[in-house]
Amino acid sequence: MTTEYLTTRELATLLRIKERKVYDLAASGAVPCSKAMGKLLFPRAEVEAWLAAGQPRPDLRKQQRNGRSNPPQAALPNVMLGSHDPLLEWALRESGSGLAAYFDGSGDGLRRFADGEGLAAGLHLFDPTDQSWNVNVATERFGSSPAVLVEWAKRQRGLIIGRSVDREIGGLADLRGQRGLPGLRFAARQAEAGAQQLFDALADQAGLCKADIQETAVLRSETDAALAVLEDKADASFGLQSLAVQYQLAFVPIIEERYDLLVDRRSWFEPPMQILMNFCASEAFKERASELEGYDIEGLGRVHFNGP
Repeated sequence: MTTEYLTTRELATLLRIKERKVYDLAASGAVPCSKAMGKLLFPRAEVEAWLAAGQPRPDLRKQQRNGRSNPPQAALPNVMLGSHDPLLEWALRESGSGLAAYFDGSGDGLRRFADGEGLAAGLHLFDPTDQSWNVNVATERFGSSPAVLVEWAKRQRGLIIGRSVDREIGGLADLRGQRGLPGLRFAARQAEAGAQQLFDALADQAGLCKADIQETAVLRSETDAALAVLEDKADASFGLQSLAVQYQLAFVPIIEERYDLLVDRRSWFEPPMQILMNFCASEAFKERASELEGYDIEGLGRVHFNGP
């Protein structure tokens, strides 16, 4: 049965390209498309005419440079990418914004954001050269793109310690083996996770190497890593104070980090993001943030980078 509209997967199959490339074509206006119920749809008749003509649709950026009017840019998928944040995850549900979440680390979020797979990405990437958060990578990768880096929250990060650990832990160096005992079992995160990248950098400064600890299987979220400690599948994780308090586990503070949202500027003004940010001004949101230990939302909404 022939349908009037093609889905993203159907168009990718037709063109023999990856789905993420279809999102790129839609975002640039190169292929005719529309949006319904948060999904991109491609009018079959227009796509067939576009293919028959053998010519790409006018490129939006070229039209802007030449001063000509351009067609509306296709909306990006209503997906929040990047690093997992418990407060953000809660706000996405409670706000009714219609935004879905795909949290698989800051690095993964950057890549998917660049490929047009979502309208925003949560980041907490530390640059030791100037002790900054997120700005340098945003400038380097999206310095010529219409993207904005907006502060979400500052968070206390440190070591979450299991109840069965019978040694004193005052810092990262104490994770290594002591008095003939092996190093602690450490809840590892995926390589692209900002938490893992930060841990590796700070561990190196502390003279701690991977051979000094016993890394568990990779855990892909802040909550999973904390739960591994709670369930005695790991002795420690490099996690958030809010989760340590929630699970009644010991916490050793190491660093205050800044978690930002890298947002497509056009999408910032669309209903999903506006509904989310308006909800963040509500008493319900402020109360929830105050209940989470180690969160500081005083700078929420502050712009740290704004692409051209």
